[in-house]
This record gives sequence, structure tokens and C-alpha cells, in this order.
Amino acid sequence: MWKKIIASAVLLVLIGIAIFQAMDRQGPTSVSNDQLGGLKIGVKAPDFELKTLTGESVKLSDYEGKKVILNFWATWCPPCREEMPDMEKFSQVMDDDVVILAVNIDPENDVQAFVKEYGVSFTILLDSQSSKNPVNDRYQVLSIPTTYFIDSKGIIQDVYRTAMSESYMKDTINKMK
Repeated sequence: MWKKIIASAVLLVLIGIAIFQAMDRQGPTSVSNDQLGGLKIGVKAPDFELKTLTGESVKLSDYEGKKVILNFWATWCPPCREEMPDMEKFSQVMDDDVVILAVNIDPENDVQAFVKEYGVSFTILLDSQSSKNPVNDRYQVLSIPTTYFIDSKGIIQDVYRTAMSESYMKDTINKMK
């Protein structure tokens, strides 16, 4: 009986996330004027240090001087799965002054299998809710995928809260300094 209750609760949460994501498809949200939370456009992006799938430590500050697409995602998230092929396509054509850091918030799941399935070649970082101060909490991520576009000086220039297209990534990066 408890298994059915837990399964029903998980299903309701997933349906709620899907509905929220579907309603959020109108395009980018100007974070500075919304009630959805998250770090505001124009503020310095908080530095952090996370491990890659291979155990290497990466800091946001390692990419100072580059434009950073900082994407928060999970393996079970349908919109995250939807945007991965476009992110991979963009990573293949982006300039050397641009980097994608994709922060996975559910490393307890098989992230490596997901990366292999989707042919992801950009940097995947692992952030866990069980850590003392998860990066997704510091960035006030309320829905996934959420993507922060950070300029070469470390300032947040845009926030996007749904699956991105390759063209949106190109356009947003091209507008940044």
C-alpha cells in the first residue's frame, strides 16, 4: 500500500513539473521583474566548485574571461532531455570564448549513462541536494531546466527557465559582451 501512495505522489509531482514547464514556454523570463525567484540579471554570479563525471574539480572562476552557459538539469526531467541535443549542437559550433557548464542536480541517478545516451561532450558537473550548500540552492533554482547566461566579467546577463533551442543560445551569447 505504501508503495502505491509513494508512486502516486511521485507521479503527481512529475505531472506538476510538466505542467509548470509547459506553461513556462512563452520564452525567457526577465528575472529582475518576476516573482519566480532566482538570482537577478545584472548581479555577479556566485563562484562554486563542483566535480566532473571524472572526478576533476571545476570552479566557475576558472572560466573568468569567457561567456558561460550555466545550465541546471536532471536526468528525469523531460524538458532537460529535450534541450540536450540542441546544447550539444551548440557546443560543437560555439567560439572558444564560450563554455557550457551543465550542473546535474541528481547525481544519485546514472548521469554517465544519460551523457552516453545523448552523446554529450560538454562539461557535466555534479551537484547534490545532500551536500551542505548545493550550488542549485545558491542560484535559487526553482524549476529545471534553468539556465544562467554569464558574461566574461562574471555578471548574469539572462536567465531562461525551460528547454532552450540552439538558436536561443546563439542569439543570447551573441548579444553578450
